Amino acid sequence: MSEQEMGGLAVAEAEVVGLTSELIRIDTTNTGDPATVVGEREAAEYVAEKLAEVGYETTYVESGAKGRGNVFARLEGADPSRGALLVHGHLDVVPADPSEWSVHPFSGAVQDGYVWGRGAVDMKDMLGMTLATARRFKRDGIVPPRDIIFAFLADEEAAGDYGSQWLVRNRPDLFEGATDAISEVGGFSITVKDGVRAYLIETAEKGIAWMKLRTRGRAGHGSMVHEDNAVTKLTEAVAKLGTHRFPLVLTESVREFLAAMSELTGLEFDEDDLDGTVGKIGTVARMIGATLRDTANPTMLTAGYKANVIPSVAEAVVDCRVLPGREEAFERELAEILGPDVEREWISKLPPVETTFDGALVDAMTDAIAAEDPGARAVPYMLSGGTDAKAFSSLGMRCFGFAPLKLPADLDFTALFHGVDERVPVDALQFGTRVLDRFLRNC
Repeated sequence: MSEQEMGGLAVAEAEVVGLTSELIRIDTTNTGDPATVVGEREAAEYVAEKLAEVGYETTYVESGAKGRGNVFARLEGADPSRGALLVHGHLDVVPADPSEWSVHPFSGAVQDGYVWGRGAVDMKDMLGMTLATARRFKRDGIVPPRDIIFAFLADEEAAGDYGSQWLVRNRPDLFEGATDAISEVGGFSITVKDGVRAYLIETAEKGIAWMKLRTRGRAGHGSMVHEDNAVTKLTEAVAKLGTHRFPLVLTESVREFLAAMSELTGLEFDEDDLDGTVGKIGTVARMIGATLRDTANPTMLTAGYKANVIPSVAEAVVDCRVLPGREEAFERELAEILGPDVEREWISKLPPVETTFDGALVDAMTDAIAAEDPGARAVPYMLSGGTDAKAFSSLGMRCFGFAPLKLPADLDFTALFHGVDERVPVDALQFGTRVLDRFLRNC
């Protein structure tokens, strides 16, 4: 890298903290109810302004409803015959209660070596790094090897109905030629044996299946004997499902992760006690442990309207997460657990995603990390949650989680997602900007 290029990178490193902080200060709370969602348009306009300042032509799209803003910019690469790379991130965040926080969740405070606020890790950190890098490339005339599509999207926190899913259905032209994509929840470090860091690259994620259960019975007075009580039927079904343990299934992504962890830590992952062994790898175990099997967690209950009235209908919502290749078997198991008297309805259903940990793009990720953190190891893993990758994989893209962060060994990073006092280290943002810069110049 030339002296001039190094200077341009230093500018990007200097401004990433401010960009991230300013994005956090724009309250983009997504409640899941379109009537109460705020801030996505304001955030999209902020991004568009920052891109236009350095010469990008941007496209603003409202997806399905007023104010659900999305912004796109395309940077032409050296080889137009190559497939484009989509770099995408979501503008919205989950709600936060200020009374629970050490700082106001929408302050974007920079203190104690961290940028604080809702979205600091999910995922305005990556938006800040992406914006800083995109501005640096345009400002310094850097031409990447392939076209890069920068996309800043709405509504990821509510399954993307007004964001990625809508855009894929209605504006596929915005992703023309894209064959690969990178986004959130990957590229972050965990510290393993002897201080060696492993950087987890997301190559797979479980499917999301939000399910409503419904039971019916005979309505009546609460003082009488009732053998056909909808509430009783529902609670029995929910308890049975909530305590059920689905079978252990090791997908290729999980096997690769465990093999790498075994090599790095010396741990042997015994399939007879895999949950116990995985628990020894630290706080990331809560995420990894959830990728060993399907899960079905009851989250909401609704029934009745008065203390002395037995209702005729009771309902529950269950958050199901399904491993790649397990969709049909999962539904058969649900039917066996719940039986014929419990009605089932899918509220939202998005498929699992999985790709392989190989190829030139993976090499570019690995090389970019190693250049900034010599001795580190890039490792594939499966995300227990879901991202906008579900939409873009339907267009045939290989999707990865790659938002690089070098984290302190004692930071419980996974607990910060949707958690109280969400924050990201300042030096991790600067590290990530350097890695992203190097990766995009060689992808």
